[in-house]
Amino acid sequence: MLVAEPSLASSYGLENHGFSDLGKVYWNLSTAALYEHALRNREGQVVHLGPLAVRTGSHTGRSPNDKFIVRDDTTADTVWWGKINRPFAPDDFANLHRQMTAYLQQKDVYVQDCFAGADPRYRLPIRVVNQFAWQNLFARIMFIKPTDEERLNHVPQFTVIAAPFFYAKPEIDRTASPTFILIDFTRKMVLIGGTEYAGEIKKSIFSVLNYMLPRQSVLSMHCSANYGKDKHDCAIFFGLSGTGKTTLSADPNRTLVGDDEHGWADDGIFNFEGGCYAKVIRLSEEGEPEIYEKTRSFGTVLENVVFDLQTRRLDLDDELYTENTRAAYPVATISNADQTGLAGHPKNVIFLTADAFGVLPPVAKLTPEQAMYHFISGYTAKVAGTERGVTEPSATFSACFGAPFLPLHPTTYADLLREKINKHGSDVWLINTGWTGGPYGVGHRMSLGHTRAIVTAVLNGDLKHAETVEDPVFGVRIPTSVPNVPSEILTPRKTWADKAAYDEKALDLARRFKQNFEQFADQASPEVLAAGPKV
Repeated sequence: MLVAEPSLASSYGLENHGFSDLGKVYWNLSTAALYEHALRNREGQVVHLGPLAVRTGSHTGRSPNDKFIVRDDTTADTVWWGKINRPFAPDDFANLHRQMTAYLQQKDVYVQDCFAGADPRYRLPIRVVNQFAWQNLFARIMFIKPTDEERLNHVPQFTVIAAPFFYAKPEIDRTASPTFILIDFTRKMVLIGGTEYAGEIKKSIFSVLNYMLPRQSVLSMHCSANYGKDKHDCAIFFGLSGTGKTTLSADPNRTLVGDDEHGWADDGIFNFEGGCYAKVIRLSEEGEPEIYEKTRSFGTVLENVVFDLQTRRLDLDDELYTENTRAAYPVATISNADQTGLAGHPKNVIFLTADAFGVLPPVAKLTPEQAMYHFISGYTAKVAGTERGVTEPSATFSACFGAPFLPLHPTTYADLLREKINKHGSDVWLINTGWTGGPYGVGHRMSLGHTRAIVTAVLNGDLKHAETVEDPVFGVRIPTSVPNVPSEILTPRKTWADKAAYDEKALDLARRFKQNFEQFADQASPEVLAAGPKV
């Protein structure tokens, strides 16, 4: 029998979002209570040492082709319209909203009132309304929890409504499929239907912040962050999912700020979130002890992880459901995490790429112009399972290392980055966590131990004035030696048995860089254009 918790309902009720005739409304339940509800509703199972394990059905990753932004007077001239940000009619949004609220009538819903953004000056009050208790727990983990007093007076500036079992009718509702993720900046609302993948909730709010914050001269970033001896010894790590943002920022010798999304304001950086959302496929206790421990902790939500039905012990090597197995856990439970989510200006800015071609060096220092070129390019490999239909790594370019989440033109974010690294003297590095000795299928993934040694050398300042050589194709400066890293792996060509094959592949990738950058050429300076590969 469930024991009712004291109500923490906001005075700003759900009728303000178009709801009526709901079943029970569970406001701001605690982690333990949401566990109980999820188990009672048969949404998941408790596994060894306490995590809540759930399945997300056919959607085990994001559905970028199902995401739309409402085009109206607010967004018509501001959003970067195109293949990523596709327009949706206001009337069609209103119609789906009416259908969703009607669908939820007489059904129980779960509400979490939270904030996005640790800096009080820029934090966004949000509300997440869920059909599932476990997704409401996910929201409680991933966003920043208010005090009890703040909850009672919480007035959201953006609301997410997630009903996984409500499906659109594409021929009537003008969606791309029965699944939809719709953002309306005028109504200040996100509608998510037809998908159980909780990552859509967090990334939709990230997209909202990416639209709002640059207008306040705050750079919104798809990056992790940590610091060393003090908050001024800060580093940020850009990269798409699977490139190592979470892994490399979880350093036992440094303090974690956050693992995925941050803002860079006038007096430093701040975390957008209150939780981490780590990939856990083939996670090892030796290689990633902090994250591994969270897969054995109460209060963690595990998505699509395989476990033994008898012992409830996890098999993190099993990709039965997806490569994109995930763990969501509060930042506050990490022993060396900063509880404020705030730090100083980054001394080092690191671009992480998983180079599927195997031709980029494991580390290179970038000039300010090269930094702009590589930031706008955002080269990496899509890693299997992160998006539907991606079954193996493939070369891709994602502007600002996060194009799917950028409502504004990439140069908006690049200009802000250039301004901030120039003002604060940040060094910028390109680190390849992808393949070496050959492309995917021939070579092998970079050793995590070597990558950690490279990152340590960067953050310790060992490479700031190191001797370097210029890569003849990409023009970046490669250190000739790095402590605790074999010198022969620093120059990619030396790791390939077939040198002619390397030359051909390097030129192939260089041409891809050039071809991709053509879409930005008319807005880039001659210096930035000249900072690209030499073809």
